[in-house]
Amino acid sequence: MKNLSILVAAALMGVCITTAFSQTTPKSRTDMSKLSDDELKRQLTPQQYFVTRQSGTEPAFRNAYWDNHEPGIYVDVISGEPLFVSKDKFDSGTGWPSFTKPINPNVVVEKTDDSLGMTRTEVRSAKSDAHLGHVFDDGPKPTGLRYCMNSAALRFIPVDKLEAEGYGEYVKLFK
Repeated sequence: MKNLSILVAAALMGVCITTAFSQTTPKSRTDMSKLSDDELKRQLTPQQYFVTRQSGTEPAFRNAYWDNHEPGIYVDVISGEPLFVSKDKFDSGTGWPSFTKPINPNVVVEKTDDSLGMTRTEVRSAKSDAHLGHVFDDGPKPTGLRYCMNSAALRFIPVDKLEAEGYGEYVKLFK
C-alpha cells in the first residue's frame, strides 16, 4: 500500500511538472508538412484540418485573427513557413484576416477554384499544400490585391516572440 501511495504521488507530481513545463515552454518552429494525413488529423484541431486539408472556410468574424492588430508574422499552421506580415494586413470588412501581399511571392501557390458556382483564385501554401484562402483584386494600394485568409490555416507569432520561436531573421521587418 505504501508503494502504491508513493507511485500515485510520483505520478501526480510528474503530471504537475509536465503541465507546468508545457505551459511555460515557448512554441518553436515546427514543420509537420511531411506527416501523413492521419497524423495531421491528430495534430491539428478539427477546424484547422477542415480548412487546410478539405479546403474549408471558417466563419467570418468568429476566427482568431480577423481583428488582430498586433505586430508580428503569420505562418503556415502545418509547415511553420512564414506567409504574411502584420504590416501588410488591413481591415477588409469581410471578417477574415486580409493582406495586400505574402511575405514572399514564392511561399504561396495560386490555383483556379471553380467551386460554389463561381471562379475564384485559391491560395495554397507552397510548402505544405495547405488551403489558406483566396485572393481577390479588390484590395487597397499598392497591390490592389486582397489575400483573404482563414485564421485556422495560420499561426500568429508576435514580434516579441520571433527570436524565441525560431523566426529571428524576421525581426528586421519591424525595425
